[in-house]
Amino acid sequence: MKRKLALIMATVCTLIVAGCGNNSSNNAGNGGAATNTPKENAAVEATAAPAKDVTIKMFQFKVEIAEQLNALAEEYEKETGVKVEVETHGGGEDYGALLKAEIASGSEPEIFNNGGYTALVPYMDRATDLSDQPWAANLIPTSKAPATVDGKLYGMPMNVEGYGLIYNKDLFEQAGITEEPKTLTQLKDTAAKLKAAGITPFEATNEWWSMGIHLVNVGLAHQPDPKQFIEDVKAGTQTIKGNAVFEQWLDLVDVIFDNAQDNKMTTDYATQVAEFASGKAAMMLQGNWTQGDIDKIDPALNLGLLPLPISDEEGTILVGVPNNYIVNSKSAHPEEAKAFLNWLVTSETGQKYLTKEFKFIPAETNIAADAADIGQVAVAVQEKSATALGWNWDMFPDGVTQGFGAAMQEYLGEQIDRGQLLEKLDKAVQDIVKQ
Repeated sequence: MKRKLALIMATVCTLIVAGCGNNSSNNAGNGGAATNTPKENAAVEATAAPAKDVTIKMFQFKVEIAEQLNALAEEYEKETGVKVEVETHGGGEDYGALLKAEIASGSEPEIFNNGGYTALVPYMDRATDLSDQPWAANLIPTSKAPATVDGKLYGMPMNVEGYGLIYNKDLFEQAGITEEPKTLTQLKDTAAKLKAAGITPFEATNEWWSMGIHLVNVGLAHQPDPKQFIEDVKAGTQTIKGNAVFEQWLDLVDVIFDNAQDNKMTTDYATQVAEFASGKAAMMLQGNWTQGDIDKIDPALNLGLLPLPISDEEGTILVGVPNNYIVNSKSAHPEEAKAFLNWLVTSETGQKYLTKEFKFIPAETNIAADAADIGQVAVAVQEKSATALGWNWDMFPDGVTQGFGAAMQEYLGEQIDRGQLLEKLDKAVQDIVKQ
């Protein structure tokens, strides 16, 4: 099954590489309830000039691009007269809870972020069918999966991303490390060589989402059938504790935590990235979304990306769609929201921001992006994508990954042991499922 999944991912990621080497446009959104308008007319409507003197609100979570997104909004207003108000909540904040509070308060943002799968279910009464939008035909096929329900597309994939262990090639060279570690034993040896050279091997973070989503997903992704395993855990017919893959996964967690910086319990995401970019550690578990923040500190940093192994089999990176732009049919201006998203992926300005400013790997096959645009880490994601595993956390209902994160924080702080950690991961699922 693992070989079959690797073959599927190889096909997916060949498309990703192709997507970053071609030319032209990206995706946009479509709003409102279901309509009988022909596709040709829908495409015309989506690309028509939006109304003037209108403000649309985007409620988004990606802190890494907050500054650039605000600048993009200004560019859009100059070109169209439509104001885009961007509100960003991410990093250590619970974006999902804040979005619910925003809507409960009576505010209906025109565009908001959603991971898809189970996370999309509570918002299906607001999510607009975007299937007939002109950009939808250009999407990498698998990027549609998280926001597709009953054959209809309810979100624009934000981009394609991958994560693993970002590493500083110069620090590796200082420690005499000449080959990239691919297995867990090799990773342990690498950490030992770095420590012997006086170099901190890992810059860890205390953020619940980094540990509860990205790190736990390594154990999920290595299951023979991740989707079935998650369904069985939710149903209570399988448990994380006692699962052979998660027992191996703990060894990877220990290598990272045991060889991290002294102040790991107080290191938030921004500090993690800043200290890594300053050369204070050789590796950090993050993805290509950190490239922009790294470049602000040291654009000349010589970076690579390592797999995340859980055994003496060669590890992999993890690749997926981080989020989707949902057009809110209950907002005041869903049509203007669709026009903005279409502009984002078809205009010269929008495409420039996606690749050169956001450093995104496009989810569309017709947007050009090269190493100078998207950065070294994204290029490494493309190069290692043939064997990549997927992202699975959005198959859990909202609240589960927060529970995972809380348990991981306790383990990071050495408040619980390995067995207790796995028990708490199981409890995090059942506490939400049984509600």
